[in-house]
Amino acid sequence: MDDGVDGGGGTADAPWPAGVLRPVRAGNGFEEALRQILGVLRLGLVPEGGRLPAERELAALLGISRVTLREVLKVLQDEGLVESRRGRYGGTFVRRRPGPGRGGARQELRRRIAGVDLEDTLRLREVLDVGAAGLCAAEGLGPGAAARLRAALAGTREAPLAEYRRADTLLHLTLARLSGSPSLAAQYAAVRATLNDLLDCIPLLVRNLEHSQAQHTALVEAVLEGDADGARAVMREHCAGTAALLRGFLAPPPGP
Repeated sequence: MDDGVDGGGGTADAPWPAGVLRPVRAGNGFEEALRQILGVLRLGLVPEGGRLPAERELAALLGISRVTLREVLKVLQDEGLVESRRGRYGGTFVRRRPGPGRGGARQELRRRIAGVDLEDTLRLREVLDVGAAGLCAAEGLGPGAAARLRAALAGTREAPLAEYRRADTLLHLTLARLSGSPSLAAQYAAVRATLNDLLDCIPLLVRNLEHSQAQHTALVEAVLEGDADGARAVMREHCAGTAALLRGFLAPPPGP
């Protein structure tokens, strides 16, 4: 991505709204940065054709590296939300909103959002996932259960991109079932079905999946080592990353 010359001159940029971007939390820099910039775009804070601040300024505002920022901007470009222009007056510009050709997909997205309380779903998912991780680590897993968990983790490592979400779901369901609470496992299966219906509305992002996989590995290690606090902390951070993506892509903008 071209950085532009000065992030403010060269073209008639709209004033950048003060205070709309904040330094992201450690652990989910990519997902949190993507969520914040998506929010700015969806709220119309930068007009169509307007230029985003220079990379160095955006990276500083978000507290992330320029490498991470470029990955975020690449996702936005792939989604048709921004475009990169080179040269003296280059930079990253907001594209015109998609035309009627994508109307069907947008209607489906609105339909799914309308039928789900996003925040309630995310909160319940976190409670169940964090609880299952803590229970498994605190109670300890026998050899057979540990082997099942390792196999589920291996499944996420080996899954092709198109199958990753299925493998990811299986890993989390395995953890829920190993928690020793059939009720927790049943509740988790239900909330995960709702969550997957929403996840299917957003693109598979390689950077996010790599980050997710690193968290999966740390989570399984903590569980197998009996580190309940560590397992809960990793799972909480993992859930926060997914929540950031869903909020960024799916949360409806506030009303007038």
